[in-house]
Amino acid sequence: MYQVVVVLTIVAHFVFLCYLMVGGFVALRWRRTIWLHVLAALWGIAITTQHLDCPLTWLERRGRAEAGMAPLPPQGFIAHYITGVFYPASWADAVPVVVFGLVAASWAVYVWRGVAAAKPSADRLISANDEL
Repeated sequence: MYQVVVVLTIVAHFVFLCYLMVGGFVALRWRRTIWLHVLAALWGIAITTQHLDCPLTWLERRGRAEAGMAPLPPQGFIAHYITGVFYPASWADAVPVVVFGLVAASWAVYVWRGVAAAKPSADRLISANDEL
């Protein structure tokens, strides 16, 4: 049973990290989801800057202990599953900056598209006048 908890926790962690990176772009399609992405980004910033323990990492550690599995290294989930696997370990300091840039870019596009959608275009004004 605890092995299932470990696997589901790992999956949840990867889903969260993927959403953290692309959630702003998802909000371009489903605009109301931006608030969920803002919360995810704030949590990502807090964990990165304050070196907080993630509840998912805690849950995985607990599940591994109960299942009799090898413990997760002290550095945590990202150091164990991502650093050195998806990018070289020497990039570890740059990756959070790149992710932050990606999030900021997605939010900038979100705001830009919202402003563009709110402005009345010349085509809409002409068609509105034609109806009168």
